[in-house]
Amino acid sequence: MPVRPRLRTWDHALFTAVAERHWPGAEGLLPRLSHSADRGRLWWGIAAGMALSGIGGVRTRRAAVRGVASLAVASASVNTLGKWAVRRPRPFLDAVPAIRRLKRQPVTTSFPSGHAASAAAFATGVALESRGWGAVIAPIAWSVAFSRVYTGVHYPSDVLAGAAIGAGAALAVRLALTPRPPAPPAQPLVAAPALPAGRGLVVVANSGSGGAESLPETRAALPEADFVVWERETESLRAALERAARLAAERGGALGVLGGDGTVSAAAPIALRHDVPLAVLPGGTFNHLAQDLGITRPTDLSRALEGGDAIAVDLARFSPGRDPDRADAPGHFVNTFSLGAYGELVEVRERWSRRVGSWPASVLAAVHVLRHARPVDLAINGRRRSVWLLFAGNCSYAGLGGSAPRRPNLADGQLDVHVVHGGRWARVRLLAAAVTGLLHRSPVHAAARVPAIRITGIQPGTVCAYDGETAPAPPSLTLDKERRALTVYRPLPTWMTGIDPTW
Repeated sequence: MPVRPRLRTWDHALFTAVAERHWPGAEGLLPRLSHSADRGRLWWGIAAGMALSGIGGVRTRRAAVRGVASLAVASASVNTLGKWAVRRPRPFLDAVPAIRRLKRQPVTTSFPSGHAASAAAFATGVALESRGWGAVIAPIAWSVAFSRVYTGVHYPSDVLAGAAIGAGAALAVRLALTPRPPAPPAQPLVAAPALPAGRGLVVVANSGSGGAESLPETRAALPEADFVVWERETESLRAALERAARLAAERGGALGVLGGDGTVSAAAPIALRHDVPLAVLPGGTFNHLAQDLGITRPTDLSRALEGGDAIAVDLARFSPGRDPDRADAPGHFVNTFSLGAYGELVEVRERWSRRVGSWPASVLAAVHVLRHARPVDLAINGRRRSVWLLFAGNCSYAGLGGSAPRRPNLADGQLDVHVVHGGRWARVRLLAAAVTGLLHRSPVHAAARVPAIRITGIQPGTVCAYDGETAPAPPSLTLDKERRALTVYRPLPTWMTGIDPTW
């Protein structure tokens, strides 16, 4: 039997089963409850009661407003689009006992259920703001939705579709009403040499990470800069960067880097050691630091070099010992470090990206990790944990977990640490939290901003990822910041042009 007829058969069978079953105590309650929800009157009354109750203060009033707003969006969606698009007839009432039937039968089409949409929208909207009130309202909303099948005015699929529309409306309202973070204040400037047209700048372009593709545009924007096109077969990237940094120091210039996050991460400690400013150009696979600096085109960097406009940028590090200044050199990252699922995702993505492209490879990697990854056992500052993911950002991210996360301050001295706990139903809970945008409120997630973190007891075979690169994780790690910050060129907003950095 084709899918649609089969679903219709199940729908009718379930409707009949509900109609023929005796539900003790429901005859006097559910029809009245269903009628009370006409035109959203029940939910408007509950919202008013919440707002006037004085319980929970501002948060309760905000939950009531979000519930009503979600209800309005859901009602508009169902009545203007849903019912006119499908035009499904109402169920026949032959199997429904007369005592259950509504005194006034609806005249609109059956699919989807407006009452179920309103109930789900209001309950979800309230719950997204207040878990306590959400727990109180959820049984009422469920009863209203069920009452539409019980009284014979909707098929079960009508109710399920309406509830899905209502929950979606609540999520849409949440996104619309969530205030965007204000524009960050300008980070203080630091002194850096002016390098008009790139004079004194030595740029290392990584041909393996997309740097060669943007090289003509970059040369045009920086005609007096020196360029070193690095190829893996000739020498190590570290050797090329060291040579370029020495030359830049001799000229009183700066070290430029054209490549992805991994290339920038390799260049940063070398620039710091040679005491030369760093100039980051967009052109690699990912360019997160360039984006946070406001450099989207080579001309943006050219403008910063022209005026000698630069800021301080923290350089984070991870070292296998308790003392990060030991002889065994630490690794560094300018963006992010992670243990767990993300490291495996990066490895799989890199394996496939050259065959199918970056975006399809990311999708394949996400599917692979969801199916095969396992939580990692380790100790964080001495406390044993089972974690799905440990993430540490170099400085605090705004909007992490949402769209376009950014760092307002690149030298705040903090690590932005996020832990997604493992345990029972870890995959389902993590996926649900991510889809609903509630990862920051989910019990699977914990976050803190700290200057350093100690991780021990890391299982053999665990992969760590840092700025797009991966490596086997040692049994223990210390994450912290270098004592000195990098000097990195950054274009200024128009209103700041010409400001003396020593003010």
